[in-house]
Amino acid sequence: MAPQVLKNYIDGEWEESKSKEMLDVRNPATAEVIAKVPLSTTDEVDRVVQAAREAFQGWRETTPYTRARYMFELKNQMEERFEDLAAVIVKEHGKIIDEARGEVRRSIENVEVAAGIPSLMTGYNLEDVSHGIDEDCVYQPVGVFCCVTPFNFPLMVPLWFMPYAIACGNTYIVKPSEICPVSQMVLFELLDEIDLPPGVVNMINGDKRVVDALLENPDVDGLSFVGSTPVGKYLYAKAAAHGKRAQCQAGAKNCLVVMPDAVLTQSVPAIMSSVFGTAGQRCLAGALVVAVGDVYEPLEEMLVEAASNLNVGDGMDETIHMGPVVTQRSLDRIRGYIEKGIEEGATLLLDGRDVQVKDYPDGYFIGPTIFTDVTPGMAIAREEIFGPVMGIVRVDDFDQALEVIHGSPYGNAASLFTTSGKWAREFEYRVQAGNLGINIGIAAPIASFPFSGMKDSFFGDLHGQGRDAIEFFTDRKVVITRWF
Repeated sequence: MAPQVLKNYIDGEWEESKSKEMLDVRNPATAEVIAKVPLSTTDEVDRVVQAAREAFQGWRETTPYTRARYMFELKNQMEERFEDLAAVIVKEHGKIIDEARGEVRRSIENVEVAAGIPSLMTGYNLEDVSHGIDEDCVYQPVGVFCCVTPFNFPLMVPLWFMPYAIACGNTYIVKPSEICPVSQMVLFELLDEIDLPPGVVNMINGDKRVVDALLENPDVDGLSFVGSTPVGKYLYAKAAAHGKRAQCQAGAKNCLVVMPDAVLTQSVPAIMSSVFGTAGQRCLAGALVVAVGDVYEPLEEMLVEAASNLNVGDGMDETIHMGPVVTQRSLDRIRGYIEKGIEEGATLLLDGRDVQVKDYPDGYFIGPTIFTDVTPGMAIAREEIFGPVMGIVRVDDFDQALEVIHGSPYGNAASLFTTSGKWAREFEYRVQAGNLGINIGIAAPIASFPFSGMKDSFFGDLHGQGRDAIEFFTDRKVVITRWF
């Protein structure tokens, strides 16, 4: 069968793009083309923005209780299609099926939190701020918002934003990743089934030109983004230049600090999941394992043994621990970093470049890779590889471990493995990173908490998810009242 040509969803209708430019969407395990995604035109961008703008006033006047009911309906649809959504993620991204199921569950949790909008959007008041004068603060929707999404969590990341935005009374436009756009198509099929008013949610496929056109359109009020730091900086600056609010969650180089008192039998599995889960293609993935003092030798031995036992293959196979990376370009980049690490003098303990997966000769597979003798000045210690490559850095004490963390321009996540409350508190108090784990390898906030980030890992004031999302998608109006 010919690959499916994806459509846009504009004003409650599926539409074929008039663009003649298409990109192939490939299954990373087989390199087979599974869909074609259009690079939509600027005229189509203008149409989708106009549809969202025209729908705003009617949706804004819809009661929060009614808007919340749509969230319950969406949750039910996603529960019914749970396994279908997970399978689509595996086929377009490559992550293993259990990781895809976890992504679907986290996606649903954000819809569940947004369903609480009648409480979350409640304002506050104070009587008698002066003689006979009362003061109220009310939360009101802003208008039209859009999001630009990454390939690594193609279903979940848009749901860090969209449910909160529309539950607050805004209208929304999603620009899916052009690498992994199929899961958003399936999600919009579910959104279509719950009969939201036309124009409340919209989807337009495309590349940078579509994003620029969205940001340049005066009827777009704000942007949410997750992706690399260079792109995040660019979009944040462009949004500001056009008078729009923006939240841009960006790159990472996350450290996992292992203290001498850590329980290694429990810490090592958590580290494996952090570094090699989703083939290292997570903004919360551990990249550097910082071994403190004499924990280094037993830790190194256990890490290499555990990583050597990970099965690499097609993510639909329930026995597989790690799938392929997303594209041939990603595979080439990761291999290039491994070569660079060798050139810089790091010691390659485990080389994943020659991994062979039976019956999948064309897949974008690379095995778990571990370097030791890594120093903070090396490229493999400073730059975001976004692949299954672990660097082990040896330090003498806790303060040196913090120097490694703080020497990075990133501040997305960091974890500490210890049995000491003293070191745990010091870590929480001093580390400059937004998402911290104590004996947790992947410091992923649940939906009712913000997905934080600091330094070059975040540009903006309010993060995705939870109360931060409610604040981002509303304006506060203060009303001061006196009656004579």
